[in-house]
Amino acid sequence: MKVLEEKILAEGRALNENVLKVDSFINHKVDPELMHEIGKEFAEHFKDQGITKIVTIESSGIAPALMTAYEMNVPMVILKKQPSKVLNDDLYQTLVSSFTKGTSYELTLSSHQISEADHVLIIDDFLANGEAATGALRLLRKAHATIAGVGALIEKSFQPGREKLEAQGVHVYSLARISRLGKGIIEFVQE
Repeated sequence: MKVLEEKILAEGRALNENVLKVDSFINHKVDPELMHEIGKEFAEHFKDQGITKIVTIESSGIAPALMTAYEMNVPMVILKKQPSKVLNDDLYQTLVSSFTKGTSYELTLSSHQISEADHVLIIDDFLANGEAATGALRLLRKAHATIAGVGALIEKSFQPGREKLEAQGVHVYSLARISRLGKGIIEFVQE
């Protein structure tokens, strides 16, 4: 998606070979016009797949997932990373390791929000090692939902996330695929 690549080049900051900061338009301050365009792009790509719900992981995936849900006229479900005092019964949970943060967290889904009748699209901000998406897949499979695919805003194509998901039979659609990062260096996969 050209507009996203241009935004990454203009405002993204590559700190090293693994970290790309996009906090000025995706995951701290959010560009609503860009999110709307992203939602339209994902909706167009997945339009004929019978999707019943959009799922994302809190919190950086919420804006693009909400716009995708809006464009597809389906509900959005947020997988929780933090324990909740009110979300405490009939839960599906799985442990996920965050490569970027060097921590683990328990991803949680209420069994009341997803069922075997759902055909789900997962939307997330980054796809790198595929741990977050794989955790989401585990929860959705516990709920017996089917998976339409994973939509990622930014894919670090030099990391194994895509291969992990495709090995599980999951369709991956990324809007900006980065082939190389380095301090001050951002290069995209040439399609």
